[in-house]
Amino acid sequence: MFTPTGSGDRLGALGGELVEIHSWLRAELKRIRLDLDAYLDGRGDRPRELRAHCLAFCSALTRHHTGEDTGAFPRLAERFPEIRPVLAKMEEDHRLVSSLLRNLEELLDGITDEPDEAEARRVKGELDGLTAILESHFSFEERRIAEALDSLPAEAGTAESLLGVPPGRDA
Repeated sequence: MFTPTGSGDRLGALGGELVEIHSWLRAELKRIRLDLDAYLDGRGDRPRELRAHCLAFCSALTRHHTGEDTGAFPRLAERFPEIRPVLAKMEEDHRLVSSLLRNLEELLDGITDEPDEAEARRVKGELDGLTAILESHFSFEERRIAEALDSLPAEAGTAESLLGVPPGRDA
C-alpha cells in the first residue's frame, strides 16, 4: 500500500466522509429497490415518482464519481504514485457504472403510469446488477483509499470538491 506522509491539516477526515457518502448512496439505492418492490407488489407509488427518485440517485452517483475522477484521484495520484493502478481500476469501475446508469435511465424512460410488470422487472434486474457492482466498488474504494484521503492536506480541497457531493446530504 502507501505510507501517509503526515496527518494532514484538515478538521474532518476525508476517508470518513467518503464512507458517509457511500452509506448515503447505499441507503438511497436500497430505498429505490424497496419502492420498486412495493410497486411490483401493487403497494407502491406510480412509476413516475419511482422514476424521479431513481434519476435523482443516478445524478448524485454521477456527481460523486465525476468528483472523484477530477478531484480526489488526481491529488492522490500526485501524492501517492504507488496507488495509481488502484485509482485507474476505480476510474474503470466508474465508466462501467456510468454505462449501467445509462441503461437504467433508458429503461426508466419506458415506464408509464400504466402498470407494466415486465418493464418494472427489467428495471429491478438492472438495479440488482447495479447494487452488486456498487457494493463491491464502494467497499474496494473504502479499503484502498480512505487512509490516503485522510492524509491529504486541507488545501487539496473540500469533501465536495474532491468527492463530488457533500457528505450527509439528503436526496
